[in-house]
Amino acid sequence: MTNEQHSEGFNFNTIAQHGGQEIDEVTRSRAVPIYQTTSYGFNSTEHAASLFQMQEEGYIYSRNANPTNRVFEKRLAELEGGADAFAVSSGQSAITIALLTLAKVGDEIIATNALYGGTYTLLADTFKRFGVTVRFVDGRNFTEIANAITDKTKAIYTETIGNPGLQIADIKALSKLAHAHDLPLVVDSTFTTPYLQKPISFGADIVVHSTTKFIGGHGTSIGGIIVEAGNFAWDNGRFPEFTEPVAALNNQSYVELSAASAFIAKARFDLGQNLGTALSPFNGWLFIQGLESLPLRMKQHVANAKEVASFLAEHEQVTWVNYPSLKDDPQYELAKTYLPKGVGSIFTFGIKGGLEAAKKFIASVKLFSHVANVGDSKSLVIHPASTTHARLSEEEQRLTGVTPEQIRISIGLEDIEDIKADINQALIASKQENVF
Repeated sequence: MTNEQHSEGFNFNTIAQHGGQEIDEVTRSRAVPIYQTTSYGFNSTEHAASLFQMQEEGYIYSRNANPTNRVFEKRLAELEGGADAFAVSSGQSAITIALLTLAKVGDEIIATNALYGGTYTLLADTFKRFGVTVRFVDGRNFTEIANAITDKTKAIYTETIGNPGLQIADIKALSKLAHAHDLPLVVDSTFTTPYLQKPISFGADIVVHSTTKFIGGHGTSIGGIIVEAGNFAWDNGRFPEFTEPVAALNNQSYVELSAASAFIAKARFDLGQNLGTALSPFNGWLFIQGLESLPLRMKQHVANAKEVASFLAEHEQVTWVNYPSLKDDPQYELAKTYLPKGVGSIFTFGIKGGLEAAKKFIASVKLFSHVANVGDSKSLVIHPASTTHARLSEEEQRLTGVTPEQIRISIGLEDIEDIKADINQALIASKQENVF
């Protein structure tokens, strides 16, 4: 059986259409219904008690589970090759719930430093308020990573492709190091989606997504999801919260309750329920639609991005292009290992004239939208140093791969000639004294 197949032999495109859904026996609806409800009826007091104690499957309240979202969760878990998933209200919620399910007051997380600015701020500042220390390391320096591990460490965290520096994570090496210390590897796969990479197949234990991006695909919905691989030994001694009996669970532990998905069970019914990071079922339904077209969209995103990157690499107004699919890129070989279908459609380039030229370029685009988002069907542009990473110091920006002349673009699904024409006219305008 290949990596593209699941237990019933279906391939990726088929799972994207059918995974996780069982047709409603009452209505026989072919499409997944939107269960726009807060709560669900119980058959009896015994039935209610059994559901609350997680002794049987079912629904209680849409804050922790909803039938529409459950199809989305199962489908994405299947696409990732995971055991189970938990959909939440945003990508930031997914990161927060995932890591704080592992770490409590006094614990530590190790994170590679080439991260999205919002994630860096979340881990560096907000996590301090929860009593969790995050140690930032160079994701390519495995000696530094190993030296940062202590008996308080609860996880290693990275992004498949750093935002916006595009540092490709060596997931095999990171997972080997993490597992040698009985730690899980948590990977943000937002930029890649399961179409371009399945981190679990390289050894990741937990995968998170901002489903707001490519999975939704059309810039309409905010959401996030956490996927568990299902083979990490939560009873290895580092995670007593997973093995200690819980009164509310009929005195069972999370490991006893659900060995293959103990992490998702705890994330859902502990922090997910108590913090209320619920995903709207309407947004969950939109993400299901996104999954159904994901293979086609990602293929075209990558094709357009490759052509634009090659175009920019030859342009006289461009000083550098950071896109690992280009043959002269220093990460080209690593990209072939981890991203054989392509590096995605988000990349950065440096513009002649530095910060002022970058401002002029962004002011001059007509087709591209100047917004704080990526992974849309429409082409997007932003200047990271003054926006997404503005809260970071100059040194922190440098560590995350951000420089003043850097422009980040997310290539959409428009006609490739129109995309290149818009970039070209904006680059020409960027070298003029006044664009107005």
